Order: sequence, then structure tokens, then C-alpha cells
Amino acid sequence: MGGVSTETATAPTPPIDERAALTDVTATEVAPLRLVVVSGMSGAGRSTTADNLEDLGWYVVDNLPPSVLPDVCDEARRTGIRQLAVVLDVRTRSFFEQLPTMFAELKEAGTVPEIVYVEASDDVIVRRQESVRRPHPLQGDGRLLDGIHRERELLATLRAAADLVIDTSSLNVHQLGSRITHAYGGPDHALRVTVLSFGFKNGIPLDADMIFDVRFLPNPHWVPELRPQTGLSAPVSAYVLGQPGAEPFLDSLEQVLETVSQGYLHEGKRFATIGIGCTGGKHRSTAISEELARRLRADGLPTTVLHRDLGRE
Repeated sequence: MGGVSTETATAPTPPIDERAALTDVTATEVAPLRLVVVSGMSGAGRSTTADNLEDLGWYVVDNLPPSVLPDVCDEARRTGIRQLAVVLDVRTRSFFEQLPTMFAELKEAGTVPEIVYVEASDDVIVRRQESVRRPHPLQGDGRLLDGIHRERELLATLRAAADLVIDTSSLNVHQLGSRITHAYGGPDHALRVTVLSFGFKNGIPLDADMIFDVRFLPNPHWVPELRPQTGLSAPVSAYVLGQPGAEPFLDSLEQVLETVSQGYLHEGKRFATIGIGCTGGKHRSTAISEELARRLRADGLPTTVLHRDLGRE
């Protein structure tokens, strides 16, 4: 993603996945503080994510050691800050091991942290790191790829616990900014949905919460007059949506997401990325994604659409 910025024996602690229990938060005497923890791979866009949050009015603290996070949150409450974003440097194991304890302290203070995790494929990170002529922070005396693999392994548990994962491999800075604006630029009481069209031939999206395959529908690629068009065009959309099975599929998916959205909100999850895949990501998945997004918006769910592979065919 050209132009995306890059950054620079204790007692046993509970697994980080226990942070799910933090959703059971009672009212406190202080006004609620919304805390977003920004983390992820070096070169994946942590600084760009933080910059976009700041543009949205969030108070942002960069590269904060986890041990001082509770104190920073206390100070934020005292000074009237209600939206705090911190970029955590957890590339060292000692910092990483502090996170469960820090999350437990935040729970006691009435703050449930949300984790935004940005990542990208190895080849994209290599290209970005080389473009800015900076070594990877965990590279040491080895290769750049060695550092990337060490960091990915170190952060695997944190990624699994993330509320929102964004794969920036195919995003530019403006598209990443749109994802952040959609997630954090509005009220926090509704589930915010991203519908992501893609082509299976280019790989399954790493940041999708659910994947649906629409290759059961006839492919407009084999209709000569439709082949050069995309699912954004009216003729292709009409062709795809008019096929037997398309309407029942959308009806069923809409019903599933209505149920899932209520469960997500009950569990404190504010984001959902829905992957809709066809062969190349040009016709069927694009048309179905646009129609699904239209329906979800009509149902009251804030929804945005991203076509990952459009133009790559």
C-alpha cells in the first residue's frame, strides 16, 4: 500500500482470550471511556490507522507500553476524554505478557478495550519496508522475512482476540481511511458491517468473519455481451440477481445476519466483515455484495462495500 506509514519471570497471567469476559461491565461513577487498541504487523498501516482515528476526533497516543495503559485511561477520564486510541508496541514478549493483566485492570475501571489489528501479506510488507529503506524491528541479523515471521508468530494470539481485523494488502491509504471511518466515525451502539466481494482464485480474504460462495450462480463471463462489464453495471446485476437461487440466497443470508448481529452486539462485538466470493471477483460476487449491502442498510445496519479484486482480472 504505497504511502502507508510504518512504525517504528512474572507471575502467570490469564490467556488474552479471557478478555471476552470484559463485556460484562457495570456502571461506574466516571463517564464511560471508549478505548481502541491499535496493533498489528509493522508495515501494515498502524500509523495510518492512528492518523485516521485522530482525524475522526479520537485522542491518540502512539507506541504506548502496555504497563502504563491503565494510568493513561485514568488520566483520560479525569480530563474528559471519551474516545481514546492507543498504538501498542507489543513486539517484545515482556510487553505482550502484560496485556491480560492490563485488560483486567481496565475492566475493573469500567473500560472494555477494543482491538483493531492491521495486517498484510509477507510480500506486501517486504515491498513497503524496502520502499522506505527501513529494516524490520525484529529482523536482527537475519533476513527481512525472518523478522516478519517472528512478529506474525508473536502477535498470533492478539490477532485472534481482535475485534476488527483489516488486511491492507490491497488497500491504499484512502481505502484504509474509509474502513476506519466506517468503523469508528459514527455511533457505537450499532453493528457496523463491511461486505467484501472477492475472487477465490486470488485467495480467501484474511479479515473476513464469514465467507459465502456464490459460484453456484451462472457466470456472466460466458455471456459475450456481459463479459467486459462488472457486477456494478445494471445488465450484469440484473442477470445475476435474476438467476434461480439468487433471491432465496439473499433472503436467507439477510435473515442469518439479522440473528448474528444481535448476538454480536450482545457479546460486545461491533464489527462484522462478510466475504462474498465468486471465481474472479468481477461479476457475481460484486453484484450480490451490492444487493446485500442495500438490504442491510434498509434493515438499519450501517454497511459499506469493498470490492477487493475488481480490476485485477
